[in-house]
Amino acid sequence: MASTAEVQAMTDAIALAQQALCPPGPNPRVGCVILAPDGSQVSSGAHEGAGTPHAEVVALQAAGAAARGATAVVTLEPCSHTGRTGPCTEALLDAGVSRVVFAVCDPNPQAAGGAEALRAAGVDVEAGVLEAQAQQLNAGWGVAVSRGWPFVTLKIAASLDGKIAARDGTSRWITGEEAREEVHALRAQSGAVLVGIGTVLADDPVLTDRRPGASYQPIPVVVGRREVPAKSQLAAREPLQLRTHDLREALRELFAHGVTTVLVEGGPTIATQLLRDGLVDQVIWYIAPTVIGGGLPAVGDLGITTIAEVERFDVTSVTRVGADIRVDMAPPAKGIKGGGN
Repeated sequence: MASTAEVQAMTDAIALAQQALCPPGPNPRVGCVILAPDGSQVSSGAHEGAGTPHAEVVALQAAGAAARGATAVVTLEPCSHTGRTGPCTEALLDAGVSRVVFAVCDPNPQAAGGAEALRAAGVDVEAGVLEAQAQQLNAGWGVAVSRGWPFVTLKIAASLDGKIAARDGTSRWITGEEAREEVHALRAQSGAVLVGIGTVLADDPVLTDRRPGASYQPIPVVVGRREVPAKSQLAAREPLQLRTHDLREALRELFAHGVTTVLVEGGPTIATQLLRDGLVDQVIWYIAPTVIGGGLPAVGDLGITTIAEVERFDVTSVTRVGADIRVDMAPPAKGIKGGGN
């Protein structure tokens, strides 16, 4: 069983991972703390993103010779494969650590197996310490790598009667400034922002985090076969264009590009298809206190013919954002009609 010092070290490792400047991408947030045999903290480290040293390596380098006989406390099972950097299991063994405590088993089939490799080499290994807390660090990433396509957040901003545009197509702005500011923050938490080509042609979006001081921008993604207009704002950002109408195929292609979390800001065509195919992991719905009447609905025909076929979402939070209401929802376990597999 983990000692009090190890539990405290895991708490600190989780905090390190949360604070690290690790942009959304193919790699998870990970923190590591090295403990001396007497339980005192020797060093610590966090992963800063793809291509940079893993948290264990950062902490071991800071510990130097003091790592021999020490305990490594890590938020994620040490990897056992070679990617842009070498296996963390080898780094831990080379440093001479005697014990490894980690929170979450690696869901990535290519990187898993670190615990088994360490045990086989004679290292004492304990898993599952503060697992629930550590899982929140990389919830979307974990879902993505375990199934092979990104964690999908569908963002919708609509009137009380579910409309995203008036009859003449105008839609700016249904929600207020505070809600729009939050959407910029959502983009900063996503590996990519996805829209359909129809949204590009109708709204000419930029899809950036335009808050002051923003240093990271998500990958802009356009789904559809028509060309992105050369004079559009998005063209200057050289978006990734997925020339397909099959969103399942598009998501798998996104994952192949290293995207593990995607924010979908498309119109009703994409929203409807995602919901029909059960590809949505989270819905963030902003409700503006206005009624439009005739106009463009946020979601089209889902093929539901009777109220008995309706599947309700699980509401995870409801918050007021300026004059608007934000509702965060997760789809039911079985997903929308069509399933997610």
